Amino acid sequence: MNDHHTYLARRTFLRRTGLGSVALSSLLQNSLRADTIAATPITTGQRHPAKVKRVIHLCMAGGPSHLETFDYKPVLEKLDGQAMPASVTAGQPIAQLQGQELKIMGPQHRFAPRGESGLMVSDVFPHISGLADQMCVIKSMYTEQINHDPAHTFFNTGTAISGRPSMGAWVMYGLGAETENLPGFIVLTSEGGGQSQPISSRQWHSGFLPSRFQGVQMYASGNPVHYVGNPAGVNRSQQREIIDAVATINARRNQERQDPEVVTRLAAYEMAFRMQASVPELTDMSSETQATIDRYGCVPGDGSFASNCLLARRLAERGVRFIQLYHRGWDHHGGVKQGVETTAKLVDQATAALVNDLKQRGMLDDTLIIWGGEFGRTPMAQGSGRDHHIKGFSMWMAGGGVKGGLSYGATDEFGYNAVENKVHVRDFHATMLHLLGIDHQRLTYKFQGLDFRLTGVEEAHVVRDVLA
Repeated sequence: MNDHHTYLARRTFLRRTGLGSVALSSLLQNSLRADTIAATPITTGQRHPAKVKRVIHLCMAGGPSHLETFDYKPVLEKLDGQAMPASVTAGQPIAQLQGQELKIMGPQHRFAPRGESGLMVSDVFPHISGLADQMCVIKSMYTEQINHDPAHTFFNTGTAISGRPSMGAWVMYGLGAETENLPGFIVLTSEGGGQSQPISSRQWHSGFLPSRFQGVQMYASGNPVHYVGNPAGVNRSQQREIIDAVATINARRNQERQDPEVVTRLAAYEMAFRMQASVPELTDMSSETQATIDRYGCVPGDGSFASNCLLARRLAERGVRFIQLYHRGWDHHGGVKQGVETTAKLVDQATAALVNDLKQRGMLDDTLIIWGGEFGRTPMAQGSGRDHHIKGFSMWMAGGGVKGGLSYGATDEFGYNAVENKVHVRDFHATMLHLLGIDHQRLTYKFQGLDFRLTGVEEAHVVRDVLA
């Protein structure tokens, strides 16, 4: 009740003195940067020097098989076609193989040691293999949701409950943006190579955080943002007048309501106006050399993962803090051998090109690259494919603050259970925030009487052994 009275008194004071209007006008004159309008967080979470300033998350949607990519299991090769020991799977959650005869499937592609580190990587990644000495492969990831949509939700928000803020939104809330001309959190999607499970926009939503922190989806082909151009007969000067008029009306309304979503809408109008100039410049690839485009292996703007990787580098150069690239095509319930090879070919060259391009430009040291899916695949066969698997899978990181050439953690000899240096999704979140300079326990937001955080109330740990 005291908080309510204080809020009313503050609102009345600002309205009667005119200071609220002055403050809002000042914000408008400074282009209403979304990150400068405070959300009054309990704490910003900034407690130590950051190792990186941005994240590029390459999300391999559908669940890549760790057993065909980064987790070589010679025992599976030896026991191919034999019955899976019941002691391994008894009482364990299995998606579509529940109640069926479980037979071991050996790795479908050859593995070999790569680089000076000798990191084991499958032949399906001839280009990513060249990154071996820069990669930290975590082979002991585990999660809690066995179906695609809730597993994506869990990986992005730390909970399977829909409506919670995504990790990108949390990062924006804690650190704000580095650019005035583009959103600080941008999402791109592509597909190909296998069954393409849908990706919901709630995977990059702000949840109960102010909506200015949510991700903005750009389209991989055609116009990257709908309606970014002026209507016929309206020039930029006229558009500026319209924005100013709307801002004035909303500012007056905000004096009465003090609604943060009004301020968010004002910021959105201003951002949209600036994007009318920044987006065409962003997508104009005339400054890129043909050699660079060839390294990515793309036709810019063709909607491919490769084109999105090139665009991701340009977004990073322009100060976008959190960039997510979803590639849908890793759900190989059947034909896992050919499926993994086909999908890997669509992402391999461009992934390596992105990492090397950032390194060449001196940006890899302050960029965190994340590569992985929502879960892995079973060591048991599902016909010619593999089922969903949550007890142990692989992902990798590269860039600032991460040890290169490192294989961290392990699954058992069947690739079923994570058994050594287990890393929960929340541990991954805590580690990512730590590299950004954020203490995951202090980055909180009060909602419905509770102090929420990305890593939840369960115990989460920074995986310090992977930090450089």
